[in-house]
Amino acid sequence: MSDWYSRLTEYFPEKEMKSKRHFELLFQEKQGIYQLLEGPDYVVVYFEKADYLFIDFIIVFGSNRGKGRGSVILNELKQKGKAIILEVEPATPRDPDSEKRIRFYEKNGFLKMDGIGYERIHVVTKELNKMDIFCWSPVHTPEHWVYDRIKDTYVEVHAFKVSELYGCNPQHVSEVLWLKEPTYS
Repeated sequence: MSDWYSRLTEYFPEKEMKSKRHFELLFQEKQGIYQLLEGPDYVVVYFEKADYLFIDFIIVFGSNRGKGRGSVILNELKQKGKAIILEVEPATPRDPDSEKRIRFYEKNGFLKMDGIGYERIHVVTKELNKMDIFCWSPVHTPEHWVYDRIKDTYVEVHAFKVSELYGCNPQHVSEVLWLKEPTYS
C-alpha cells in the first residue's frame, strides 16, 4: 500500500480528517466493511453495509483530475446496486473547489438531501464542520431513509473508538444530525 493517509491529508482539511490510527482501527476491526481502494491517481475510503455504501473520502490526483476518472470510480461503486451516501462541504468562496465538488456529484446523479442537517465539532481541532449530505440511489430513496443510514455511519465510523483514540467523548448523534422541519411557502 502507498502512503494513502499522506495523500488524503495533503488535500482534505484537518477538521474533516481522522487520525491515521483511527483509520487503521476501522480497517482492522471493520474489515470488509470499512475499505480502502487506491491507485496511482486516486484514493477512496468507504463504509459498506447491506443496503448502502458511505464514501468517507474520495480524491483523484494530478493530471487525471477533471478528466472523468472520478466518474469512472463512482460508476464502479454504483455497480454494487446500493445507495451511495456522502458528505460534501457546502460551497464557500474560501474554497474554490467546493462548487466544483458539488457540480461533480450532481453531474453523477447525486441529490442533496436538503432535509438533513449536519454539524459536527472535530474532536482534535474543535472546529465546527458543517456538511451537506448527498445520495445517489438506483431506486427512489426518501430523505428519512438516508437520515437513518447517515446516523448509523456517524456512530459506526466517525464516533468509532473516539474516547479511546482522542481522550474525549464523541458528540451524541442527535447533536450532529437532525431532520429539518419542512418549510412551506
